[in-house]
Amino acid sequence: MRKLLVATTVLVALPIAAQAQSLQPGGFYIGAEGGINWLLNTSSTANVTAGGLAGSGTVNVNTNLGWTAGGMIGYDFIGPRVELESRFIQNTVNLTVPGAAGSLGGNVNQVPIMANILYDFMPGNTWTPYIGAGAGVAFTSLSGGGFSSNSNVQFAYQGIVGVGWNIDQQFRLNLEGRYFGTTSPNYSFNGNVGGVPVGVNGNYTNNNFSLMASLQFKFGAPEAAPPPSPPPPAATSFMVFFDWDRSNLSQQALATISQAAQAFKAKGSARITATGHTDTSGPENYNMALSLRRANAVKDALVQNGVPATAIAVVGRGEQGLLVPTPDGVREPQNRRVEIVLQ
Repeated sequence: MRKLLVATTVLVALPIAAQAQSLQPGGFYIGAEGGINWLLNTSSTANVTAGGLAGSGTVNVNTNLGWTAGGMIGYDFIGPRVELESRFIQNTVNLTVPGAAGSLGGNVNQVPIMANILYDFMPGNTWTPYIGAGAGVAFTSLSGGGFSSNSNVQFAYQGIVGVGWNIDQQFRLNLEGRYFGTTSPNYSFNGNVGGVPVGVNGNYTNNNFSLMASLQFKFGAPEAAPPPSPPPPAATSFMVFFDWDRSNLSQQALATISQAAQAFKAKGSARITATGHTDTSGPENYNMALSLRRANAVKDALVQNGVPATAIAVVGRGEQGLLVPTPDGVREPQNRRVEIVLQ
């Protein structure tokens, strides 16, 4: 059962591994992004001065649907990704100020510069879900209707969830949702309300939700896989048999050795291994020595047929590697042999 589970796991993993090589290999990438942004409505208590008198009041910031656009540069580790990103975010707002009739129109502009860490699930697949988080700084400003808040630098943070479409080895399209927030930016208002100079100073909370699409390009097409190595040359083998407790060569054995020598010369360049064997009769130590004598007898005959001695390796295996399995003490002619292998 355990072997079956392991085999099943391997079979499932193989397509993913193959796609990981063909779809979106690791490396540097750049991209462009854009979408819509919701800046959440907020209100805050502000310091108010009017006609030389000081107090406090509530400023309401009601926002409209905005937009965002930017770009990124990153590196893909096949699964984890890191990137540096910047974008521009703009929302129009309506503000109500203590002492002012009606509302005032304005804009909230933001330019975050973020370092993001993301993780792709199933990075080799065509469709790749991912999550991420980022931190950095944001330049924020609120302007219009007498309000101003220029170049506030705030700590910024964001969470990301999305899905990527690996179009091919270099292009990827993403659709994602984001939460983006900063520490509270400051604002100020100076104007006349009914002929009375009014000043308002405070800060507002900055929470955003964005729906975005991005297109990324990965540098460097993957190198083509090297061609498979050629298979090793097929081995050619011959078999020489011996009488019981003998290492001398019969006429039939000499004829077989002559054929092996001719095959060696036809190959032009080869190695020969002569491996001696015995049957199970007789003591094991004696049989090991006998198998070596048989292998050396074959080597000597090969040399006499023109095979260089340096091209021949001699091995003795005694009773190991029986051609016909038998109990101990059995005389079996087919086990008394030398195998000649050319490779």
